[in-house]
Amino acid sequence: MLDDRLMRAMFGESRSIAIIGAKDKAGQAVDRVGRYLLEQGYRIFPVHPVRKTVWGLPAATCLAELPEPVDIVNLFRAPEYCPAHAQEVLDLPWKPKVFWMQLGIRSIEARQVLARTGMTVVEDSCIMVEHERLMRPSLTF
Repeated sequence: MLDDRLMRAMFGESRSIAIIGAKDKAGQAVDRVGRYLLEQGYRIFPVHPVRKTVWGLPAATCLAELPEPVDIVNLFRAPEYCPAHAQEVLDLPWKPKVFWMQLGIRSIEARQVLARTGMTVVEDSCIMVEHERLMRPSLTF
Protein backbone atom coordinates (compact mmCIF):
# COMPACT_ATOMS: atom_id res chain seq x y z
CA MET A 1 0.00 0.00 0.00
CA LEU A 2 1.18 3.52 -0.73
CA ASP A 3 1.95 5.78 2.15
CA ASP A 4 -0.50 8.64 2.67
CA ARG A 5 1.75 11.29 1.15
CA LEU A 6 2.21 9.36 -2.10
CA MET A 7 -1.46 8.40 -2.27
CA ARG A 8 -2.54 12.02 -1.74
CA ALA A 9 -0.22 13.08 -4.59
CA MET A 10 -1.57 10.31 -6.82
CA PHE A 11 -5.16 11.43 -6.24
CA GLY A 12 -4.23 15.07 -6.82
CA GLU A 13 -2.42 14.34 -10.10
CA SER A 14 -5.02 11.94 -11.51
CA ARG A 15 -7.89 13.20 -13.61
CA SER A 16 -9.41 10.11 -15.20
CA ILE A 17 -10.40 6.66 -13.95
CA ALA A 18 -11.56 3.58 -15.86
CA ILE A 19 -13.80 1.38 -13.72
CA ILE A 20 -13.73 -2.24 -14.86
CA GLY A 21 -16.92 -4.03 -13.85
CA ALA A 22 -18.87 -0.74 -13.72
CA LYS A 23 -22.58 -1.07 -12.95
CA ASP A 24 -25.09 1.55 -11.93
CA LYS A 25 -27.18 -0.89 -9.93
CA ALA A 26 -28.35 0.83 -6.74
CA GLY A 27 -26.99 -0.63 -3.52
CA GLN A 28 -23.85 -2.13 -5.05
CA ALA A 29 -20.42 -0.91 -3.97
CA VAL A 30 -19.35 -0.21 -7.54
CA ASP A 31 -22.32 2.13 -7.97
CA ARG A 32 -21.53 4.06 -4.78
CA VAL A 33 -17.84 4.35 -5.67
CA GLY A 34 -18.48 5.37 -9.28
CA ARG A 35 -20.98 8.06 -8.27
CA TYR A 36 -18.63 9.34 -5.56
CA LEU A 37 -15.71 9.64 -8.01
CA LEU A 38 -17.93 11.48 -10.49
CA GLU A 39 -19.00 13.90 -7.74
CA GLN A 40 -15.33 14.53 -6.96
CA GLY A 41 -14.76 15.72 -10.51
CA TYR A 42 -12.92 12.76 -12.00
CA ARG A 43 -13.60 11.80 -15.62
CA ILE A 44 -14.98 8.29 -15.30
CA PHE A 45 -14.85 5.70 -18.07
CA PRO A 46 -17.08 2.70 -17.31
CA VAL A 47 -15.87 -0.64 -18.66
CA HIS A 48 -18.33 -3.52 -18.87
CA PRO A 49 -18.58 -6.29 -21.49
CA VAL A 50 -22.37 -6.00 -21.90
CA ARG A 51 -23.69 -2.67 -20.64
CA LYS A 52 -23.87 0.15 -23.17
CA THR A 53 -24.09 2.95 -20.59
CA VAL A 54 -23.34 3.30 -16.89
CA TRP A 55 -24.09 6.47 -14.89
CA GLY A 56 -25.31 8.04 -18.14
CA LEU A 57 -21.85 7.57 -19.67
CA PRO A 58 -20.98 5.36 -22.65
CA ALA A 59 -19.41 2.09 -21.50
CA ALA A 60 -16.47 0.46 -23.27
CA THR A 61 -16.33 -3.32 -23.45
CA CYS A 62 -12.58 -3.33 -22.70
CA LEU A 63 -9.74 -0.92 -21.94
CA ALA A 64 -8.58 -0.90 -25.57
CA GLU A 65 -11.91 0.72 -26.54
CA LEU A 66 -11.48 3.72 -24.23
CA PRO A 67 -11.53 7.03 -26.14
CA GLU A 68 -8.39 8.26 -24.35
CA PRO A 69 -5.75 7.12 -21.85
CA VAL A 70 -6.68 7.11 -18.16
CA ASP A 71 -4.63 7.72 -15.03
CA ILE A 72 -6.13 4.95 -12.89
CA VAL A 73 -7.61 1.55 -13.76
CA ASN A 74 -9.93 0.53 -10.92
CA LEU A 75 -11.09 -3.10 -10.79
CA PHE A 76 -14.37 -4.40 -9.45
CA ARG A 77 -13.71 -7.97 -10.59
CA ALA A 78 -13.03 -11.20 -8.75
CA PRO A 79 -9.33 -11.93 -8.11
CA GLU A 80 -9.17 -14.69 -10.71
CA TYR A 81 -9.84 -12.11 -13.48
CA CYS A 82 -7.18 -9.63 -12.34
CA PRO A 83 -4.17 -11.21 -14.11
CA ALA A 84 -5.99 -11.00 -17.46
CA HIS A 85 -6.80 -7.34 -16.81
CA ALA A 86 -3.16 -6.71 -15.86
CA GLN A 87 -2.13 -8.25 -19.19
CA GLU A 88 -4.78 -6.11 -20.92
CA VAL A 89 -3.08 -3.04 -19.40
CA LEU A 90 0.32 -4.21 -20.69
CA ASP A 91 -1.11 -4.55 -24.20
CA LEU A 92 -2.29 -0.93 -24.31
CA PRO A 93 -0.26 1.66 -26.26
CA TRP A 94 -0.45 3.86 -23.12
CA LYS A 95 -0.08 2.92 -19.46
CA PRO A 96 -2.11 4.13 -16.47
CA LYS A 97 -0.24 5.35 -13.42
CA VAL A 98 -2.19 3.07 -11.08
CA PHE A 99 -3.78 -0.39 -11.24
CA TRP A 100 -6.19 -0.45 -8.27
CA MET A 101 -7.96 -3.60 -7.04
CA GLN A 102 -10.89 -2.78 -4.79
CA LEU A 103 -11.50 -3.89 -1.21
CA GLY A 104 -11.37 -7.69 -0.92
CA ILE A 105 -9.49 -8.11 -4.21
CA ARG A 106 -5.87 -9.30 -4.22
CA SER A 107 -3.86 -10.89 -7.00
CA ILE A 108 -0.22 -11.86 -6.67
CA GLU A 109 -0.27 -12.80 -10.35
CA ALA A 110 -1.56 -9.37 -11.47
CA ARG A 111 1.03 -7.65 -9.28
CA GLN A 112 3.78 -9.82 -10.80
CA VAL A 113 2.60 -9.11 -14.36
CA LEU A 114 2.80 -5.35 -13.70
CA ALA A 115 5.91 -5.36 -11.47
CA ARG A 116 8.36 -4.68 -14.27
CA THR A 117 6.41 -1.61 -15.49
CA GLY A 118 6.94 0.54 -12.40
CA MET A 119 3.18 1.07 -12.30
CA THR A 120 1.67 1.51 -8.85
CA VAL A 121 -0.44 -1.50 -7.87
CA VAL A 122 -2.95 -1.20 -5.03
CA GLU A 123 -4.72 -4.26 -3.65
CA ASP A 124 -7.57 -4.84 -1.21
CA SER A 125 -8.39 -1.17 -0.73
CA CYS A 126 -11.42 0.97 -1.52
CA ILE A 127 -10.52 3.95 -3.68
CA MET A 128 -13.50 5.91 -2.31
CA VAL A 129 -12.57 5.31 1.33
CA GLU A 130 -8.94 6.30 0.71
CA HIS A 131 -9.94 9.38 -1.30
CA GLU A 132 -12.38 10.53 1.39
CA ARG A 133 -9.80 9.97 4.11
CA LEU A 134 -7.00 11.83 2.34
CA MET A 135 -8.65 14.43 0.13
CA ARG A 136 -11.85 15.61 1.75
CA PRO A 137 -11.37 18.45 4.24
CA SER A 138 -12.10 17.35 7.77
CA LEU A 139 -14.54 19.29 9.86
CA THR A 140 -13.11 20.71 13.04
CA PHE A 141 -15.10 22.49 15.69
